[in-house]
Amino acid sequence: MQSAFAAALLDPDAAVPPGILDPLGRPAPKRFAVYRNNVASSLTRALEAAFPTVRKLVGEAFFAAMAGAFLRAHPPTSQMLMLYGDALPHWLESFPPVAHLGYLPDVARLDQAMRESYHAVDSDPLSEGEFQVLLGGDLAHKRLCLAPSLRLVRSAWPVQSIWAATHDAGPAPLPGAEVALVLRPLFDPRPHRLSAADADFVQALLDGLTLGQGLEKAGAAADLPTVLSLLISGRAITEAFE
Repeated sequence: MQSAFAAALLDPDAAVPPGILDPLGRPAPKRFAVYRNNVASSLTRALEAAFPTVRKLVGEAFFAAMAGAFLRAHPPTSQMLMLYGDALPHWLESFPPVAHLGYLPDVARLDQAMRESYHAVDSDPLSEGEFQVLLGGDLAHKRLCLAPSLRLVRSAWPVQSIWAATHDAGPAPLPGAEVALVLRPLFDPRPHRLSAADADFVQALLDGLTLGQGLEKAGAAADLPTVLSLLISGRAITEAFE
C-alpha cells in the first residue's frame, strides 16, 4: 500500500490508492488530490529555487510543466528537499522538448554547482600574514588546499556568459566553450569565467599537485597571477603546505 501511495502521489493519472477514505469510510479522491498537489508543488518549488537560470531561460510556465515530468521520473530519494533535483542536468539531455536548447543541460549543471557551493561547509581562508609568507617563498613546491565551496564547470557552451546575461544583464553570450569557476567568498556563490588553461591549473590544485606541477600540466597559457588573485579574492585558499 505504501508503494502504491507513493507512486500515485507523483502521477496525476494514477488511480487513488485503495484505503484512502474519509471519516465515514467512503473513498476520498478529492482529499488525496489536495495532498498530491501539495507534494508536487513543494517539489516544483524546490526545483525552481535550485535552477533559477534554467527557469529564467525557459519561462515559468514551461519550467513548471518540465518539473512535473521530471519529478515523476525522479522522485525524491532523500529527506533533504534542498538537495532534490541533482539528476535534472543529465535528464535534460534526453528531454525531447528542449532538444533544440543544447546549452540547457550545462546551464543546469552550473545552477547545480552554485547550489552545492552555497550548501558546502564553511572554511577559513589563509590570513594576510600567511599569504605574505606564501608569496615570499618557493611557490613551485607549495600545495594549496581549496575551499569546499569551490566548483569547476566545463562546457562546450558559454555557460558563464549565459549566467551573467540572465542574472546581471550582461552582454549577449558569444558562441564557444567556457569554464565557470564558482567561488563563495562570503554567503552567496558567484561564477567566474576561466580560460581552459587556468581551469586545468585549478583542477591540478584540486588533485593535490604542487603549484609547479599544476603550471606544467596547464601549459604556458596558464596565467598564475590572475588565477591566484581570483582565488585569494574569493577566499578560496584555506591552507598552503609542501
